[in-house]
Amino acid sequence: MAAEPPRRLGRGLDALLQDYAVPEMQEAPVAPQKPQTALIATVHPNPRNPRREFSGEELEDLAASIRAHGLVQPIVVRPKPDTPDEFEIIAGERRWRAAQRAGIHEVPITLLEVSDREALELAIVENVQRSDLNPLEESLGYQALIEEFGYSQGDLADVIGKSRVHVTNTLRLLKLPEKVRDHLRTGKLTAGHARALINTVDPEKLAEIAIAKGLSVRDTEKLAQKSDEPDVKSGMRSREKDPDTVALERELGDRLGLLIDIRHKADGKGEVRIKYRDLEQLDMLCQKLKV
Repeated sequence: MAAEPPRRLGRGLDALLQDYAVPEMQEAPVAPQKPQTALIATVHPNPRNPRREFSGEELEDLAASIRAHGLVQPIVVRPKPDTPDEFEIIAGERRWRAAQRAGIHEVPITLLEVSDREALELAIVENVQRSDLNPLEESLGYQALIEEFGYSQGDLADVIGKSRVHVTNTLRLLKLPEKVRDHLRTGKLTAGHARALINTVDPEKLAEIAIAKGLSVRDTEKLAQKSDEPDVKSGMRSREKDPDTVALERELGDRLGLLIDIRHKADGKGEVRIKYRDLEQLDMLCQKLKV
């Protein structure tokens, strides 16, 4: 598939609806039609929508609002492939679900003519900007764009308006075991907690400890580091550090904003380990070392 220049969609769907006909947006630009209505039975969820979790309580609250005031904001749709007079949701599935609960039979829509790729891009951008996706849904959405449409991580970062580091860190969550992903999906763990567990020997066990004890991200990082440190490694014996070494670790850590681990060998040699939790911290360290 020929590479296409990335298009910056990070401004959000509202902005795109105003200037969707800008030439770089698509080869044959089509401006959106004015909002119209459609029978709710003819509107269908997009099976590729990255968002999978919908809170029943939130849907009921929105349904109550729709009963009282109607559905004010249109659902953004495209023609359903191979199905005349029916539509597939690009953005607004939560509103569509709530409208069904509210007993609404007709909903306002804004119709766009977009490809599969563009529909997925728009769905991801809109959900990310509204913070509607949990971290796992976000990572799966990014993976779909990379695997199905040949995006590099750099191009994807440009398209969705996020940093490359954010994209990389989010995709790393897919390395976790399924049980840990479930905790991430349900909100028992945050993305910060999950990233701390990625390279550990037993992430499932550590995840259960972090949840049971209600550990902060920083405490989870410490737990992960401790779990991967054997008593004897490379000729270095684990022993109580003297106060001067602890003080030096603290001073260097305060200067760098990172965890410092100073280890001595019996022959007087040793190591200074600088621990970072993500690529953003590594980039910050590189900048400080360059200075």
